[in-house]
Amino acid sequence: MSVGELYSQCTRVWIPDPDEVWRSAELTKDYKEGDKSLQLRLEDETILEYPIDVQRNQLPFLRNPDILVGENDLTALSYLHEPAVLHNLKVRFLESNHIYTYCGIVLVAINPYEQLPIYGQDVIYAYSGQNMGDMDPHIFAVAEEAYKQMARDEKNQSIIVSGESGAGKTVSAKYAMRYFATVGGSASETNIEEKVLASSPIMEAIGNAKTTRNDNSSRFGKYIQIGFDKRYHIIGANMRTYLLEKSRVVFQADDERNYHIFYQLCAAAGLPEFKELALTSAEDFFYTSQGGDTSIEGVDDAEDFERTRQAFTLLGVRESHQISIFKIIASILHLGSVEIQAERDGDSCSISPRDEHLSNFCRLLGVEHSQMEHWLCHRKLVTTSETYVKTMSLQQVINARNALAKHIYAQLFSWVVEHINKALHTSLKQHSFIGVLDIYGFETFEVNSFEQFCINYANEKLQQQFNSHVFKLEQEEYMKEQIPWTLIDFYDNQPCIDLIEAKLGILDLLDEECKVPKGTDQNWAQKLYDRHSSSQHFQKPRMSNTAFIVIHFADKVEYLSDGFLEKNRDTVYEEQINILKASKFPLVADLFHDDKDPVPATTPGKGSSSKINIRSARPPMKVSNKEHKKTVGHQFRTSLHLLMETLNATTPHYVRCIKPNDEKLPFHFDPKRAVQQLRACGVLETIRISAAGYPSRWAYHDFFNRYRVLIKKRELAKTDKKAICRSVLENLIKDPDKFQFGRTKIFFRAGQVAYLEKLRADKFRTATIMIQKTVRGWLQKVKFRRLKGATLTLQRYCRGYLARRLAEHLRRTRAAVVLQKYYRMQRAHQAYQRIRRAAVIIQAFTRAMFVRRTYRQVLMEHKATIIQKHVRGWMAHRHFQRLRDAAIVIQCAFRMLKAKQELKALRIEARSAEHLKRLNVGMENKVVQLQRKIDEQNKEFKTLSEQLSMTTSTYTMEVERLKKELEHCQQSPGEDSNPRLQEEVESLRTELQRAHSERKILEDAHSREKDELRKRVADLEQENALLKDEKEQLNNQILCQSKDEFAQNSVKENLLMKKELEEERSRYQNLVKEYSQLEQRYDNLRDEMSIIKQTPGHRRNPSNQSSLESDSNYPSISTSEIGDTEDALQQVEEIGLEKAAMDMTVFLKLQKRVRELEQERKKLQVQLEKREQQDSKKVQAEPPQTDIDLDPDADLAYNSLKRQELESENKKLKNDLNELRKAIADQATQNNSSHGSPDSYNLLLNQLKLAHEELEVRKEEVLILRTQIVSADQRRLAGRNAEPNINARASWPNSEKHVDQEDAIEAYHGVCQTNRLLEAQLQAQSLEHEEEVEHLKDQLEALKEEMDKQQQTFCQTLLLSPEAQVEFGVQQEISRLTNENLDLKELVEKLEKNERKLKKQLKIYMKKVQELEAAQALAQSERKRHELNRQVTVQRKEKDFQGMLEYHKEDEALLIRNLVTDLKPQMLSGAVPCLPAYILYMCIRHADYTNDDLKVHALLTSTINGIKKVLKKHNDDFEMTSFWLSNTCRLLHCLKQYSGDEGFMTQNTAKQNEHCLKNFDLTEYRQVLSDLSIQIYQQLIKIAEGVLQPMIVSAMLENESIQGLSGVKPTGYRKRSSSMADGDNSYCLEAIIRQMNAFHTVMCDQGLDPEIILQVFKQLFYMINAVTLNNLLLRKDVCSWSTGMQLRYNISQLEEWLRGRNLHQSGAVQTMEPLIQAAQLLQLKKKTQEDAEAICSLCTSLSTQQIVKILNLYTPLNEFEERVTVAFIRTIQAQLQERNDPQQLLLDAKHMFPVLFPFNPSSLTMDSIHIPAYLNLEFLSEV
Repeated sequence: MSVGELYSQCTRVWIPDPDEVWRSAELTKDYKEGDKSLQLRLEDETILEYPIDVQRNQLPFLRNPDILVGENDLTALSYLHEPAVLHNLKVRFLESNHIYTYCGIVLVAINPYEQLPIYGQDVIYAYSGQNMGDMDPHIFAVAEEAYKQMARDEKNQSIIVSGESGAGKTVSAKYAMRYFATVGGSASETNIEEKVLASSPIMEAIGNAKTTRNDNSSRFGKYIQIGFDKRYHIIGANMRTYLLEKSRVVFQADDERNYHIFYQLCAAAGLPEFKELALTSAEDFFYTSQGGDTSIEGVDDAEDFERTRQAFTLLGVRESHQISIFKIIASILHLGSVEIQAERDGDSCSISPRDEHLSNFCRLLGVEHSQMEHWLCHRKLVTTSETYVKTMSLQQVINARNALAKHIYAQLFSWVVEHINKALHTSLKQHSFIGVLDIYGFETFEVNSFEQFCINYANEKLQQQFNSHVFKLEQEEYMKEQIPWTLIDFYDNQPCIDLIEAKLGILDLLDEECKVPKGTDQNWAQKLYDRHSSSQHFQKPRMSNTAFIVIHFADKVEYLSDGFLEKNRDTVYEEQINILKASKFPLVADLFHDDKDPVPATTPGKGSSSKINIRSARPPMKVSNKEHKKTVGHQFRTSLHLLMETLNATTPHYVRCIKPNDEKLPFHFDPKRAVQQLRACGVLETIRISAAGYPSRWAYHDFFNRYRVLIKKRELAKTDKKAICRSVLENLIKDPDKFQFGRTKIFFRAGQVAYLEKLRADKFRTATIMIQKTVRGWLQKVKFRRLKGATLTLQRYCRGYLARRLAEHLRRTRAAVVLQKYYRMQRAHQAYQRIRRAAVIIQAFTRAMFVRRTYRQVLMEHKATIIQKHVRGWMAHRHFQRLRDAAIVIQCAFRMLKAKQELKALRIEARSAEHLKRLNVGMENKVVQLQRKIDEQNKEFKTLSEQLSMTTSTYTMEVERLKKELEHCQQSPGEDSNPRLQEEVESLRTELQRAHSERKILEDAHSREKDELRKRVADLEQENALLKDEKEQLNNQILCQSKDEFAQNSVKENLLMKKELEEERSRYQNLVKEYSQLEQRYDNLRDEMSIIKQTPGHRRNPSNQSSLESDSNYPSISTSEIGDTEDALQQVEEIGLEKAAMDMTVFLKLQKRVRELEQERKKLQVQLEKREQQDSKKVQAEPPQTDIDLDPDADLAYNSLKRQELESENKKLKNDLNELRKAIADQATQNNSSHGSPDSYNLLLNQLKLAHEELEVRKEEVLILRTQIVSADQRRLAGRNAEPNINARASWPNSEKHVDQEDAIEAYHGVCQTNRLLEAQLQAQSLEHEEEVEHLKDQLEALKEEMDKQQQTFCQTLLLSPEAQVEFGVQQEISRLTNENLDLKELVEKLEKNERKLKKQLKIYMKKVQELEAAQALAQSERKRHELNRQVTVQRKEKDFQGMLEYHKEDEALLIRNLVTDLKPQMLSGAVPCLPAYILYMCIRHADYTNDDLKVHALLTSTINGIKKVLKKHNDDFEMTSFWLSNTCRLLHCLKQYSGDEGFMTQNTAKQNEHCLKNFDLTEYRQVLSDLSIQIYQQLIKIAEGVLQPMIVSAMLENESIQGLSGVKPTGYRKRSSSMADGDNSYCLEAIIRQMNAFHTVMCDQGLDPEIILQVFKQLFYMINAVTLNNLLLRKDVCSWSTGMQLRYNISQLEEWLRGRNLHQSGAVQTMEPLIQAAQLLQLKKKTQEDAEAICSLCTSLSTQQIVKILNLYTPLNEFEERVTVAFIRTIQAQLQERNDPQQLLLDAKHMFPVLFPFNPSSLTMDSIHIPAYLNLEFLSEV
C-alpha cells in the first residue's frame, strides 16, 4: 500500500492549528511523491495549500473513518496519534456526554463539573460480575476488574488515580472505594466498609483545600489498602500518606484557602462546647485570610464540620480526643495571629505579654506562657565549650513561628491518620488487598518550587512503572498469540530519574548543601550547573542564575531554587518542641514524644510503612543539637521507593483524570488544556507504544464477518475461516510486515484497518454504482422497448399483407404435396403388413419347438434329482443307524462297568457295621412305610393289569374286525371287474405299511431325543396331517371311481380315526387342567404353611412323643423320602416317562420353595450363632438365681420344636412332590398305552432330578444345623457341670426333675417378656436422659449467646461518651423490658388458650363419663335379664378407611425424616402430586380427632423446621425448592379446605366435609405456612434468576438470532484484556427457552398451582427485561439498528413461547414493554421533528433519561447509517421535559413483585390416597 493510495483525493487529514491544536481538512487533489504541498479544503470550505517538509517527508496525520469515531477504547482506532485521540475524547465528552474512555489499560476520566446519575447502587450492581470490555467505560468497571483479578488470580491489586488538581482524582478514588464497600461488604457486623467510607470526610477536612484550579483539592497523596479475607469480604483497611503541603498552613495565594478544617471550626465556633477555643470568623485570623475570600460557593462549612464530627465518632475517636484535636487546630490559628514587634536594633524582637492570641495558644496546648514567649524570640546555640542564647530578627522569628505551626499541623495530621488506621485495623488474617493510590499529577506553574519538584519526581517514577507495565502486557499478548516479538522503542525516563535521585544527583546535592553550615540556594544552583550541565535532561536558563530546567517526560519545567534548602531542612527549633513536650494535655505531649519513631520513613503526613503507624519527618530529639536529621527529600525518596515496591508487587490499574477547562464549566472542552494533560499523564505514550507494534487486533471470526465482502466466492466455499482470512489478507495487503497471524487473532499495523475499511467502503460503493447502473439501464431498456414495439407494429401490418398473399400460394402447393404423400404411404403400409404377418408365423413355430425341447430336458433332470434324493437319504439313514447302534453298545458296556464298580463298593459298605447301624435306625417305621408302599404298588399293579387286559382285548377285537373287512373286500364282486381298483388297494396297503414302519422309526428316534420334544411333536402332527391329506385324496379317488361298499367303509374308518384324534386332544387338555389344579393345590398348601407360621406360639408334637422319638424320626423320614423319590424316578424311567412333560410353573414354584427353605436355614444359622454368643456370656458370668436355669431348657425345647417344624414341613413337601410324580407317571402310562399319543415328558424328569438333588443338599444342611444345636447344648451343660459350685445340690433341689416342654416354653416366654419390659424401661429412661441433656445444652448455648451479646454491647458502650453510655443503657433496658413484656404476654395468651382447651375437654369428658355410666347401667340390667349359658364369640366389624393416619409419638422424628428431610422429588415421580402434604394433613387430622393439641403443635413445628432445613441444604436446587413450594401450598390449602370455615368449603363434596377438623383452629399455623411459602417462592425465584442471569445478555443482545444481520466493529484493548475469561460463554435464545421449559416442566410435574407458575414467569420475564435494558443502557456497542432488530425477534420468540405454554395471561409481556420500546427506538428514524414526536408518543414506558441515554449511545455499524445529532437529542429533551420521570437511569433488577397464593381446593378425598411402600412409612396405620 503506497503513500499515493493513502493520500488520495477526498482523504481527510489532521493539520496543526494554534487555537484548536488540530484541525480537520480534506484533500482536493491526489498526492504524488515529490510534491512540496498538499491541496486541502477545510471544514469551512476554505482552500488551503499545506506545505510539506521534503527532507523529513512528514505528511499530515490521516483521519479515522467516521465509523470509528466515538469508540469506547482509543486503541480501537485504526490511526493512533494525538489528533485522533483528542478528537475521539472530544466527541464522546461533548456529543455523547461520556466522561470515561479506555485507552488500553488506562481509564481516562474527564471531570464533567456536574453531578451525573451514574454512580448509584443500581449501576454498581449492573457492573458487578461483568467483564471489563462488555460494558461502557466506568470507574466501576476498573474496580470490578481489580476485584475479579484479586479473586481469580489471588494477587494483590492497585488502582493508581492521578491527574492535575481539579481533575477529579479524589472523587474517582472515593467511588472506587464505594464500589469495593458495596460489592465486598464485610461478612461480620463490624461494618468496616462504612468506616472505610467514613475516613474520606476526615481526610478531606484536614488534607484538602481550595485552590485556583479546584475547590476541593487534595494537598497530599494517599495510598489506601483495603484488606479482604479468603471469601473476599472487607475486613479492614490501612492508609499511607505522602508529602503533605505544610506550607499551605502558613501561606495561601490569592483566591485560595487554607485546609478546610480551619474554616469548618471557625463556622462552628458559636457552639457551646467550642466557647473555650476563643474562635471568631475566619477573616480575623492571619493563617485563614491571606487568600482573600474565605468561603466557597455552594459549600456550607458548618454542615461539613458536622459530617466530620460524625465520621470521627463512627471511627471510634472519643469526644475528649475530638475536643483536643480541635484545640490544637485552634491553637495554630492563634499562633499565626500573634503580633511580633521588632526592636530598634533590628536584630531582636519581642511579643507583648498581654497578647491575647499567645495566651489562647498556651492555654489550648497546656504550655507555660513565659517560656513560649521567650523561645519564640530566642534561639539556643550549642558549641563544644558552651551554650549561647541568641536573639532573632523579625523575619527569623516569623519563620520559626511558621515552622512551628507547620510542624504542629503535620504531627496532628499524622496522629489522625494513625487513629484512622487503628479504627480500620482488624485482627483477622488478611488474605489479599486492593490499594487505591490517589496521588498528584504532573504540575507546572509560572513559579515552581520544592513541592512541584517532588511531585514531578514522583510522577517520573510512576510513569516509568506505567511504561514498563504497558510494555510487559504488550509482550505477554504477543507471546500468547505466538507473534514474533520485536523490541519496541519506547520512551525510557530512567536518565531523568537518575538525574534526580542518583549519586550526586539533584537530591543528593541538595542534601549535601543542607549539611553545609552556611549553605545557600545560590551555591546549590551553581553546583547543579557545574555537575549536570552536560546532561540531556538538565538545562540552565539564559536569564537566571538561581533557576534550573529539568526536561521531564511530559514537559520542560523551570524550577526556582529559592527556598529549596529551607523546605528540605524543615527546621524546627528544639526549645519550642521541648515546651510542647511538657504540655499538661496528654494528647499534645504524645504528638511530640520521642518514643514514636526515632527514624521516620516518610515525610510529614505520610506513612512510614505498610502498617498502621504514620509519622512525620522531624529531627530526632538527641542530646546534641548539631546532629543532622534526615531531610524531607531523603524521606520522600525513601517512601517513594516503598510505594514503588508495593505497586510492583501488585497488578496495577490506571485511572488518568483530565481537567477539561480551567473555568470549571460543565461539559466544556478546551483542547489545549486536554492535550497538555494527555501528554503529562502518559496516555499518548500508551498510544505510541501500541502504534509502534500491532495496535489493531481482530479475532478471526470477527474479521471474517466484517470483511467477507472482500472475499471471493470460491474462497467462501472453504470451511476453515483462518485459511480464508490468510488468503484474503495476503491478496489485499502486499506488505507482509503490515499484519501478523496470531493463534486466535490477526494483528495489524496502524492504519491497516482504515485501509481495509476503505476497501470495504469501495466495495460497497462499487456495488452501489453497479445497482444504480443496472437500474438506469433497465429504465433505458424500457424506453427503447416502447419505441421498438411501435416500429414493429407498423412493420408487422405491412409484412402481414405480403405474407398472407404468399401464404395462399404456399397453401395450394402444400395441399398437392399432402395428397401425394398419403397415397404413397398407403401403398407402402400394405406391403409392410404382409411381410410382418409372415415373419410372426415363422417365429411362433420356431420358438414353440425350442420351448418343448427345453421342457423335456428340465423334466428329466427333475426326476433324476428325486431318485438321487431318495437313494442318498436311505444311505444316510442306514449309516446313522449303524453309528447309533455302535454308540448304544459302547454306552451299555461303560454303564455296566460303572454299575459293577458301584455294586462292589455297596457290597463292601453293606458288610460294615456302621452301615448296618444306620440302616437299623428307625427300621420299624421304615418297615411300616415299606409295607404301606408295597400295598399301594400292588393296588397300582392291579389297576394297571386291568387296564392292560382291557387294552389288549380291544386291540384284538379291532384287529379281527379289520381282518374281516379285508377279507370281505377281497371277496367282493368288483374284484374281477376292476383290476385297477385292486392295484390301488395294494398300493394303499403298502403305503400304510410303509407309514407304520416310518412311525415306529420316528417313535424310536423320539424316545432317544429328549431335548427336542416340542419339535418332534410338531413333526408328528405334520406327518399325521400329510397322512390325512393322502387318505382324503385316496378316498376322493375311490368315491369318484366307485360307489361300492368298500369306499363307504374307508370313509367310516377315516371318520373314526378323526374321532380318536379329537379324543386324544381332549385327554391332553384334561391333563393340562389337572396340572393347573395341582399347581393351585400347591399354592394353597404354601399359603396354609405361611398362615401356620404366622400364628403365634409353637406347634408342638403330641405330649406322648418324646424328644428322642423326634430325633429318631428325622432319619427315618429322610430315608423313606429317599426311597420314595428313587422309586418314583425308577418307575418313571421304566414306563418311558421321557414323554411326560410337566408345566414349567410347577417346577419354578418348587425352586422358589427351595430358595425359601434356604433363607430359613440362614436365619436359623444366625439365631444359632447369637444363641452361642449369649450362652458363652452367661457361662462366664452366671448369677446364682434359680429362675435363670430355665432358659437353657427353654432354648433346647425351642430348638427341638423348631427342628420338628422344619422336618414336618419338609416331609409334607416331599409327599406333595411324590404324589405329583405319581400322577405324572400314571398319566404317562395312559399316554404310552395309546398309540397315537404325541406327548413326551423327558424334560420334566431332568428338572425333577435337579430339584431332588437340591432338596438333598438342604436336608444335609438341616442335619448339620441340628448337630450344631445338640453340640451347643452339650457344651453349655458341660460348662455348667464344670463350675466349682459347692452348694449346687442344696441350692437346686428340683434340678433333676423332668421339666415338661410346655412349662419350659411358658417360662421362656415369661422371661423374654420380662426382658422386653426391662429393655423398654431402660430405653425410655435413656431417651429421657438424652432429652434432658439436649435441653440443658440448648439452655447453655442460649446463655452463651446472651453473654456474648451483652459483652459486645458492653464493649461498644465503652467506646461511647458518658452521656451516650447513659442513653445507650436506657435504650438497652427499655428493649429488655419490652422483650420480657412481650414474652409474658405470649405466655398469658398460651395459658388462656390452654385453659379454654381444658375446659372444652372437661365438658367432653364429663359428657363421655355420663354416657358411659348410663351404658354400664343398661348393660348390667340387660345382663341380668338375658344371661347366656354358652360362650359367644364377638366378631369385629371391618370399617372403611376414614382418611386419618395414626403414629406414635416416638415415630414423629422418623416420619419427618422419611417424609421431609430425606425425601427426594424423583421418588414421587409416578405418585399423586403433593403426596407429602396430604399425608401430613391426615396425620394432623388424626391428632385433631384424638384432641391431642401437643401432637398437632409438635408435628406442624417439626414439619416447618424440616422444610426449612431441607431448603437450606438445597438452596440452589430448583427442583427441590419447587417441590416443597407445591407441598407447602397444598398443605396450606388443605388446612383451609378442611378448616370448617364455610368460605373455604363451597367446593367440597359431602365426603370431603366429613374430613374437616373438629377440635382445633389452626389459623395461626396457616399464617406461618403462608409466610414459609413466601420464603420458598423467593428462594425459587432467586435460584431461577441465578441460572438465567448469565445467559440473558449473551442471548438477548450478543447472539445473532438472525444470522448476518449484525456487523462487527473494531475492538480495543479491553476486549482482549485479562478480564475476559477463557472459553466461549455465549448463549443463544434457545438456551433460555430450554431452561424455562425445564422450569415449567418441573413445576407442572410437581403439582404447583397454575396461578403461582404464572407469577413465577412474570417475575423471570421482568428480570430478563431489566438485565437486558440495563446492559443496553451501559453498552455503546449494542446500541444499533441491527441490535434493535435482534431484540424484536428475540422478544417475539419469547412471546410465542408464552402463548405455546398458555402463560400469556401472566402479565409477563407487559413487563417486557420497556425493552420492546427500546428496540423500537433503535430502529426508528431519528432526523426530523416528526420523528421526535413519534419517539415521544411511542416510548411511554421509558424515562426521559433512558431515551436520551439510548440516543447518545446509538452507534452506526456501517457507513450508510448516520449518527444521532445533538440537535435532535435536544429536541427530544425539550418535548419530554414535562414528564415527571424518576431520576433513576437503570431498572431495579432485584425488584420482586408481591406473590399471591389464591385458594385452590383439591378434588381428592383423603381416603382415596395410597401411600407407596418406598416411602418407608410402615409405622403409619390407617384409621
